[in-house]
Amino acid sequence: MEFRRVGGLPPYVFAQIIQLVEDGRSSGRDIVDFGFGNPDLPSPPVAVEKLAQASRVAKNHRYSASRGIPKLRSAIAARYKHLLDVDLDADTEVVHTIGAKEGLSHVMWVLLDRGDTALVPSPSYPIHIFGPLFAGAQVVSVPMRDPGTPSSESPGDVFFGGMIDAWNRAWPKPRVLVCSFPHNPTTACVDLAFMERLVAFAQEHELVVVHDFAYADLGFDGYRPPSILQVPGAKEVAVELYTLTKSFSMAGWRVGFLVGNAEIVAALTKLKSYLDYGSFQPIQIASIVAMNEASDYPDQVRATYQQRRDQLIEGLGRIGWQVTAPAGTMFVWAPIPAPYADQSSLEFATMLVREADVATSPGVGFGEGGEGYVRFSLIENEARIAQAVRGIRRALPKLA
Repeated sequence: MEFRRVGGLPPYVFAQIIQLVEDGRSSGRDIVDFGFGNPDLPSPPVAVEKLAQASRVAKNHRYSASRGIPKLRSAIAARYKHLLDVDLDADTEVVHTIGAKEGLSHVMWVLLDRGDTALVPSPSYPIHIFGPLFAGAQVVSVPMRDPGTPSSESPGDVFFGGMIDAWNRAWPKPRVLVCSFPHNPTTACVDLAFMERLVAFAQEHELVVVHDFAYADLGFDGYRPPSILQVPGAKEVAVELYTLTKSFSMAGWRVGFLVGNAEIVAALTKLKSYLDYGSFQPIQIASIVAMNEASDYPDQVRATYQQRRDQLIEGLGRIGWQVTAPAGTMFVWAPIPAPYADQSSLEFATMLVREADVATSPGVGFGEGGEGYVRFSLIENEARIAQAVRGIRRALPKLA
């Protein structure tokens, strides 16, 4: 039987590491897993309590609204105003999505079709690559640079130059640019001036920018990630995805939003009316409480990830694996150490599982541009990080 949309998908690289972890644990090995970016921190207690309470109300078990109930849309609009000084019309510029991944996938359906072209960073979070492909479009890569690579150019300058080059060589001319800052997996960060340049380029070239703002609240050492919607005129050409997944550690709740350009929001709202009835209504109600009554919870989450970042970077450096500390996200993007650079990222990640009892994500899983790196997710506590560093030291004697 032929499956035309999924038949051509490449093997899921991460599945090989996941299987190695499962096999190792089934044989009694204690593997420290930095692979999947699955937050281990608890969701806000006030939201959990509200979820339990709302779940006992019978009317909340009926179909909800695919665009999100009004108070949910108002809550995210209020959050954007409070944190970013961005005004959003909750009725026309906000739609609830069942996580950012669903929102990204389906907004590609309303923006792209067969024969269209999209610009996508390389490496990139997989759905950024495959979302446009599922819509039938071609993908033209824009190279990212690891922020730890010595260069006089900032990650934003490198990306912007690559974007112009990609635009010039692409045909047909791209309709959409997918981007995400702070960036997964490279952790590259940009400033508001970069966003201003991006909006100006999009306006000049009639390009729609879809900015995945998944790590909006995870900037370290005083860095505050900018929203593209802080740029005057951005709503003419841009939409942004915001999610409670990382900021509020509510991954399994699947609560996200597409905000910005009213026409694109309306188009996605129309499509979603055919596809879903929104999240379980008690989840929406509890999410309102999270944003309204636990608005500082992301500060606690950010502090925990920064502490873990510091411990991992310091520990790796102590054993001879020098990695630049990221300014944002919940990841560390680590170049394969020089003595082991003859291995592919999958081979190196496999070795770490087998010999160090440590799981990471091979860079190639994020596209060809990720080869030569592995990604650590900061989802293990301090004791487990120390254990992992000891295992890596044992497994990589050439670092000594």
